[in-house]
Amino acid sequence: MRYPASEKLEIIRLVEESHLSARRTLAKLAMTRTRCYRW
Repeated sequence: MRYPASEKLEIIRLVEESHLSARRTLAKLAMTRTRCYRW
């Protein structure tokens, strides 16, 4: 699945601002760490 740039930025922002760890935040978003870190 391809994500538009605006959605990528929103996901990255959510991970950065979350009080949870990146791993837990991404799990809640159903996103793999590999994909997020690649962005």
